[in-house]
Amino acid sequence: MDIVSLREYCLSKTGVTESFPFDENTLVFKVAGKMFLLTDLIDDFSMNVKCDPEKALELREHFPSVLPGYHMNKKSWNTVMIDGSITDELLLDWIDDSYRLVVEGLSVKIRASLTCRDQ
Repeated sequence: MDIVSLREYCLSKTGVTESFPFDENTLVFKVAGKMFLLTDLIDDFSMNVKCDPEKALELREHFPSVLPGYHMNKKSWNTVMIDGSITDELLLDWIDDSYRLVVEGLSVKIRASLTCRDQ
């Protein structure tokens, strides 16, 4: 996976926006104003994704390139080094999980507006 395919995949999801709220190097993807993924455009290619806390620990134990979320709540965010050691399919699944977790935390009204956009 490269930054172009990561960006295109994130932006293909309903209600997603991208911005640089922290600095010019950190690209952030949000759904309804809530972050679900961020990546650094300068340093080693990685992504921070939200994750179920139990699954976050399991992934860190199983994959050396999955680390506690850098500058994030380490209980529910992972930093994933995108170095070729993890398949693109798994990376996309983790992006989907992060997006889903954030959407599930939105109000019913906002979730409904996202569903309407899909139709």
